[in-house]
Amino acid sequence: MTKVDVGGEIVVPPRRRLRVSPPLAWITVTPFALWAVARLAGLDAAGAGVALMTGTPYVAAASVVAVLAALSSRRRPVIATAVATTAALAAVVLPRAIGSAPATTATGPTLRILTANLFYGVGDAEAVVGLVRGLRPDVLTTQELTPQAVEALDAAGLGGLLPYRHLEDAPGASGSGIYSRHPLTRLPGFAPAGGHRMPRARIALPSGPPVEIVDVHTLSPVEHDVALWAADLAALPSASPGVVRVLAGDFNASLDHAALRAVLARGYADAAGATGHGLAATWPANRRFPALITIDHVLYDRRAAAVDTGVHTVPESDHRAFFAEIRLPGHL
Repeated sequence: MTKVDVGGEIVVPPRRRLRVSPPLAWITVTPFALWAVARLAGLDAAGAGVALMTGTPYVAAASVVAVLAALSSRRRPVIATAVATTAALAAVVLPRAIGSAPATTATGPTLRILTANLFYGVGDAEAVVGLVRGLRPDVLTTQELTPQAVEALDAAGLGGLLPYRHLEDAPGASGSGIYSRHPLTRLPGFAPAGGHRMPRARIALPSGPPVEIVDVHTLSPVEHDVALWAADLAALPSASPGVVRVLAGDFNASLDHAALRAVLARGYADAAGATGHGLAATWPANRRFPALITIDHVLYDRRAAAVDTGVHTVPESDHRAFFAEIRLPGHL
């Protein structure tokens, strides 16, 4: 057999790298950049901006696409803009998943709080009482508490677990109520006229500093109620030197709303964010898709410390219940 030398050279064609045109890259990056500016500047006080701003965690994740598009354009200005945008959005979102508890010297007893929106009173009372049995909260705050819901909770055995109460139940969505394991002293209301009822009470714990609970339920920021929603949040009492105040309930606001951050700035910390669970969504629940946004919170006096938090399903309610364990300061 004769060996034939074919010879020649094998040529591999160069790979064509995907390249995005600079105009297309700018079109991709600009919406994310504008969103970041609006979030950092607190430009969400009116119109559709209030509802849209709750999507910031999702926009932050999606902004990586803009970075890839910018890199593919090979233009430094668009790359710098995309990277700065993603970094800014990550800076406001990631601390909620990492945990950002403020420095504290809290050495007092713990206070366990459960809050649940009962969705016009139809939330499963047996499930709520089951959570009370399992989590053993010292306080349960309820929103959209109707007279029928009060009866259902009592029938399910709530009175034997949390015998003290300050209820302002009402038909529809406006009622609220505080249930406690320890004696309560009712305090004057503060909610602006025309909004939901937001009872507050001082709890007589066996030890530790005095504690005040505010059952929060702001109006939903839709259409003409945006101004009233903002007024509800502005009316929430600030932290006070003489008492450990806790705000617990349905704020109808996420940490991406400037109005809620203004409440935090008055001496509070967000329990979910402090424990690294700040992206656990609470609404809308019991749908074919998971809950999307976090609008149920426990805000606590910064002299205290968040120990643990969690979200729990309440069948028939459109909110997930939120639980927080707070360690109180040893003294004030």
